Amino acid sequence: MGDPTAAPRPERLELRAALLLVLMALLVVGSALYLLYARGAFEPTQRLVLVADDSEGVLVGMDLTFSGFPIGRVRRIELGADGSARILVDVPRKDAHWLRTSSIFTLTRGLVGNTNLRAYSGVLADPPLPAGAERKVLAGDATAEIPKLVAAARELVGNLTALSAQDSALAVALANVQSLTARASGPGGALGALFGDPKDAAKVTLLLDRTNQLLARLDGLVGRTDGVIGRADAQLLGPQGLVPDVKASVQQLQALLGDTRATLKRVDAVLEEAQGAAKNVRSATTDLDTLRAEVEASLRKVDQLVAEINRKWPFKRETELKLP
Repeated sequence: MGDPTAAPRPERLELRAALLLVLMALLVVGSALYLLYARGAFEPTQRLVLVADDSEGVLVGMDLTFSGFPIGRVRRIELGADGSARILVDVPRKDAHWLRTSSIFTLTRGLVGNTNLRAYSGVLADPPLPAGAERKVLAGDATAEIPKLVAAARELVGNLTALSAQDSALAVALANVQSLTARASGPGGALGALFGDPKDAAKVTLLLDRTNQLLARLDGLVGRTDGVIGRADAQLLGPQGLVPDVKASVQQLQALLGDTRATLKRVDAVLEEAQGAAKNVRSATTDLDTLRAEVEASLRKVDQLVAEINRKWPFKRETELKLP
C-alpha cells in the first residue's frame, strides 16, 4: 500500500487545475448568458426609430418608458443624412401593443436628473405601431427657459427699483395723498381739503344750509297745496259738493226739455188740425191757449233751473237757452 502522506502526482494536479478552470469558465459563461437573458437579449423585439434635433443626454441603454414602466431600450444612436439624431430603440414584442400609430414620443431634459424618453398613447384603439416605424420626438428642455426667466426677473427688479425711488411717480402720489389726508383732518375737513381756501368751504356750507331751509319751506308749501287740493276735491266732488248738485240740476233740465219737446210736438199736431179743420177754429184756439200756457210754464221752470245752475256753478255766468 502507498503512504497516504506521500505527495500527489503531478498528473493529478494538472487534471484538477484543468477541471477547476473549466468550471470557472462555465460559471462565467452561464452568468453572462443569464444576464443577457435577464436583460432581454434573447427576447424577440421590433425596431423603433425616433428622430430628434439633437441627442444630448441620450445614452445607449436608456429606457423608453410608458406610464412609468420601461417598454424599450436604446440600442444605437446615429447621425442622419439631414443632420438629425436617429435614436434606435428595441421594443419587446410583448410590450409593443402599447405603441399605436397615434402615439407621441417626448425627450425631456430636467434641471436636476437624467434625460427621460417617454411614450404617450392616448387612443389605444388605434392600429398598432408597425416595426421599423420612424417618429418625430418632441423635445422639452427646462434649462432653455432659464435665460428668459433671468431676463424677466431683471426687468421686474428694474421696474420695482424705479417705482420705489424717491422721485418716482408713486412716491409723489403718496406724498400728495398724505398732504390731502392731513388737510382733510384739519378744521375745514374734507371741504377745506377740496377747495383749499377756508372761505370757499364756508360759502359752500352756507349754501347747503340755505338749500336745506328752502327745501323745508317747499315741503311746507307742498303740504298746504295738498290740503287745498283735498278741500277743493271735497267741495267739488264730495257727497255735498257742487258737481253732484249740478249733475242733478242737469238731469232735471233734461227732463224739462223733454217735457217741452213733447209739448211742442203737441202744438205742431194742433196746428195741423187747425189748418185742416177751419170749422173747429175756436176749439183749436182754446187748445192752443192751453198749450201756450203749458209751454210758458215749462219755460219758466227751465229759466228757474238755469238760474239755479248759474248760481251753483261758478265757472259759467251767462247761459242762453234757445227754443226750437
